[in-house]
Amino acid sequence: MLTHKAIWAAIDGLAERYGLTASGLARKAGLDPTTFNRSKRISRDGKQRWPSTESISKVIEATGASVEEFTGLLINNGGGARIGHRIPLIGMAQAGAAGYFDNAGFPTGEGWEKLPFPEVEDSHAYALEISGDSMMPVYRDGDLVIVSPAASVRRGDRVIAKTVEGEVMCKILARRTLTRIELSSFNPAHPERSFEIQEIAWMSRIIWASQ
Repeated sequence: MLTHKAIWAAIDGLAERYGLTASGLARKAGLDPTTFNRSKRISRDGKQRWPSTESISKVIEATGASVEEFTGLLINNGGGARIGHRIPLIGMAQAGAAGYFDNAGFPTGEGWEKLPFPEVEDSHAYALEISGDSMMPVYRDGDLVIVSPAASVRRGDRVIAKTVEGEVMCKILARRTLTRIELSSFNPAHPERSFEIQEIAWMSRIIWASQ
């Protein structure tokens, strides 16, 4: 039987398979980014909301998946969402706000979504959803990067850095000395950034990215 849980779990599974969040999948399909948000799946009066056949058709076309692939996700879910390992997920625009990270850059507090993802060595790893085009052509709007706060960071690594002023950026570590950190941009239209050590709150390495 086709259930409400099964069809939403299949949409989540399709997004996961193609390295997207639910909002990233919606954007890729040309839909409103909130179309597949969990808050949209149940109405305020408790009634179940179902995705339209048009929206399902659009995400299948946008990902290049087949109808059989989507049907397989429905069957495999058996009427309920897969549980598996989940890691915290946050949008890049939110990451600069207070309350999401501790002083060492480890995820903390409330407001995180959860993203199904294979087990990673760092139990504190989290997913960050890229927004905007400032990181093109390497990362595009809606791409996901997995960040490991516990991983060592070396010259040439792709990193997420947060300044003490709250700015969060995705860059390449170009150089680090005892007094300064220099970060290169992916997009040649954006300049390199240079900071005094004390201006950087934390910096963590990107260990995986959806491409």
